[in-house]
Amino acid sequence: MKYYECPVSQSVGITRYTQKCGVPLSCKAAASLKPARSVHFPNDIVFQDYVRHGELERIGRFIRAGRVSLGTIYHSGMAAIHEAVLSGNLECVKLLVHYGADIHQRDEEGWTPLHMACSDGFPHIARYLLSLGADPELENDCGEKPADLIDLDNRELLELFGLAAND
Repeated sequence: MKYYECPVSQSVGITRYTQKCGVPLSCKAAASLKPARSVHFPNDIVFQDYVRHGELERIGRFIRAGRVSLGTIYHSGMAAIHEAVLSGNLECVKLLVHYGADIHQRDEEGWTPLHMACSDGFPHIARYLLSLGADPELENDCGEKPADLIDLDNRELLELFGLAAND
């Protein structure tokens, strides 16, 4: 695994406290204080966190800098577009698609972003994916189509897939 420098480095250091606080600090105690170290995470970890939190500007910056590949399957078993769908953030999904994320990308269990949008109850994301041509007939590794994963109480998704019973 390669480690890259995080684009937003923050260092924490020790600064001298100039006001008297009544606590004596000897030279020996001051000498034992060591400067704090910086911690750097791999780009994929940082990027995945940005996607989960919907930090659109940082996501775009990472992609434009070529620090990540949108087809990467992370340790979570999912690609960035799956993470964005699970967060329910349509703008994040749109941004990833704009930069080339595959709307038919499969996770390690064969789920597409549309499977996740249906399973987690995000009709606005499912509608967007369908408008781009997401295939509602694709099956995951268990043989389930996205419509098979819709909660029966989610009327909006049921209507979107033509499954709503007329009252």
